[in-house]
Amino acid sequence: MSAPAGFDARRFKAQERAGFNRIAARYAEGAHLRADLATALLDAADLAPGQTVLDLASGPGLLARDAAARIAPGGWVLASDIADGMLAEGARRTTAEGKSDALGFAAADAEHLCLPDASFDRVLAGLALFMFPHPQQALAEMRRVLRPGGRIALSVWGPREAVPLIARAQDCIARQLPPPKVARPSVFRFGDAAALTIALTEAGFADVHIAPCPFRCHFADAESYWQAFLDLAGGAAEALSRLPEATQATLRAAVEADLASHRTEDGGFTVEALALVATARS
Repeated sequence: MSAPAGFDARRFKAQERAGFNRIAARYAEGAHLRADLATALLDAADLAPGQTVLDLASGPGLLARDAAARIAPGGWVLASDIADGMLAEGARRTTAEGKSDALGFAAADAEHLCLPDASFDRVLAGLALFMFPHPQQALAEMRRVLRPGGRIALSVWGPREAVPLIARAQDCIARQLPPPKVARPSVFRFGDAAALTIALTEAGFADVHIAPCPFRCHFADAESYWQAFLDLAGGAAEALSRLPEATQATLRAAVEADLASHRTEDGGFTVEALALVATARS
């Protein structure tokens, strides 16, 4: 899947890095919202003691930390991300919790991994593939660093209509703001299981298996939902943060109106999402 016309991958990555670095601590604190998806991904990875694991786009290492618990004793997990501030937050939390023995952190671009061939038993990528400007290049790198017979396990957002968790906010942004001069790659570009299967197969992976993973997120109020969206939006959130306060207030009001159908008896909102969890062998 090619990038939009006029798209600058280097600029995009710089914006993503800046956006995620800015919200590193808050991102880590919101991980509970996606706990069911993280568990499904780790289960699909078929982790076992003694394995070496690479977690791509790891952020503050939340998935990597849980993976480290599953490959003990004798295993090791490397958490990598282009956002070094996210990794620093993860390292700080891991050290504070006394769980750093089997977990390392290293800044890395998933499309250009400075890692030896055939050096990992497993590669994980949670909600990440759609963020890579050149996903086929990233998949090629994942396969390169996997040992023969190693397994990749990744998650992506499902079809847009099945992910109001993201689509509600996107709809409000599209109504309230002019379209960007250069479109960003869609976070739903692998939402079709067939498209994801083709991408993995063309990258040389075998035994591709894709399973749906529906989950729900509950928010005390509309502001909590909006903040959770921003925490997932990376570079897009960085651009939104520069808008005039009046425009941001208009966006927040529009979001609250659009969430009306998700209101619960306690006055909060429960918003659904569907992810796809894919596994394949090198």
